[in-house]
Amino acid sequence: MAADERFGPAEQTPAQRQALLDEVEALKAAQGLPPLSPFGQRLYQRYVAGELSLAECSAQLRQHYGRA
Repeated sequence: MAADERFGPAEQTPAQRQALLDEVEALKAAQGLPPLSPFGQRLYQRYVAGELSLAECSAQLRQHYGRA
């Protein structure tokens, strides 16, 4: 299977992408930061499924929340 260029070497499979998000959420919780919003959760589900890259998720989050 060829690597998908939208994803880095450590995020090629859904399991790798989910593990990355789980680690980020654990770090956020340890720092007392709030969990993802429902909108963010839906975006990151699409990331795990391979529909969106992290860059695409970030762009949609910025657009949704009005940040350029």
